[in-house]
Amino acid sequence: MRLKDEDRAVLEAIASDGGWIIDRAVAWCAINSGSLHLAGLERQRQILLDAISTLPGAPTEIPLAASEVIGPDGRVGEQHHTPAIAVVVRPEAPLQVVLTGHYDTVYPETSGFQTVQTRPDGALRGPGIADMKGGISVMLAALEAFERHPDAANVGYRVLLSPDEEIGSIASGPILSDFARLGHVGLTYEPALADGSLASSRKGSGNFHIVVHGKAAHAGRDFGAGRNAVIGAARIAEALHGLNNQRDGVTVNVARIDGGAPLNMVPEVAIARFNVRFPDAEAAAWFEARVASIVAEPREGLHVHLHGLITRGAKPFNAAQQQLFGAVKEVGALLGQDIAWKPSGGVCEGNNLFASGLPNVDTLGVRGGDIHSEAEHAFPESFVERAQLSALILMKLASGEIDGRSIRAAMNPLGETH
Repeated sequence: MRLKDEDRAVLEAIASDGGWIIDRAVAWCAINSGSLHLAGLERQRQILLDAISTLPGAPTEIPLAASEVIGPDGRVGEQHHTPAIAVVVRPEAPLQVVLTGHYDTVYPETSGFQTVQTRPDGALRGPGIADMKGGISVMLAALEAFERHPDAANVGYRVLLSPDEEIGSIASGPILSDFARLGHVGLTYEPALADGSLASSRKGSGNFHIVVHGKAAHAGRDFGAGRNAVIGAARIAEALHGLNNQRDGVTVNVARIDGGAPLNMVPEVAIARFNVRFPDAEAAAWFEARVASIVAEPREGLHVHLHGLITRGAKPFNAAQQQLFGAVKEVGALLGQDIAWKPSGGVCEGNNLFASGLPNVDTLGVRGGDIHSEAEHAFPESFVERAQLSALILMKLASGEIDGRSIRAAMNPLGETH
């Protein structure tokens, strides 16, 4: 690979827009778009619709079905979602790229963490500045600049911005799968690590809720007639925790027990809520069998129901991923960026894309750290740095110096092309 004059012109355009790439991300962070804050998500969505309208394709909205939630009383309810945003550009082009991001954050409407501040070391600290409003700004900057390149017609792309990634992409998951099946290479804009490293392999993940129904009774007059759901849930939680260290790479985090009753009443309902992480499909099957056994265990007077599912399969560093990452490393070298990678226990939309057969790099966002906390931060110089990396990846896909079709074919052991 080498840098051509037309490549340099695109990279210089990104550098000249560096302040704007940062400023719009900072402005977006002032909009609270926690995953469950529908009004804030809608405000963010409307602003993104305007921002993304600079691309050649007209933005569209994709309505998302409501997802199941289990309330603290054990009843099944619905969580509604704002629509996803999609843009399709040149679907007839010979090479297709899928770019994804999410506009929800982990910070609820009531959070005190609502704006971006500059730390003494120059880093930007704010809600979503790394995860991933900064990433969306980087993605759009790369695409806007790429459209100036003479080879742009060789690449078509689909952009999907979703509102529910931080709660598992349950509603947007089917859309991610549909997009993945139409692409050769995927680019996703989760933050890179502080040193610019990418996530290579990722574990899979699932969120679950076990609802325990017992029998209410007066704690003094008729204690023996009651069946304590909290004790049942606690014993189930202990059994779930006991799955840790039984199989390599599988972790079960019992995060919360809801339910209970006044102190003079035997509690009738309790819910144990937990997350699992696993390294491969075999480990996932092992976990599911163990949970089914725990749920099926007889408990006198108690009724137990399992809700939830594995929402993201594991993402191994297979041959296709290695080929793609090697190409990204070459692109980085042209920019003076030393691209490295390491495994991650975290999950993201990259897991969804991989599960549907799309090789992808899912940490192309800004360099930063402390995500999912009020110390979340991003380094301002990384906005231009990462936008240039993405734009040059697109340029090298367009020129054929990165063989996107070959990378996609490597996902299939039979070598079938897309």
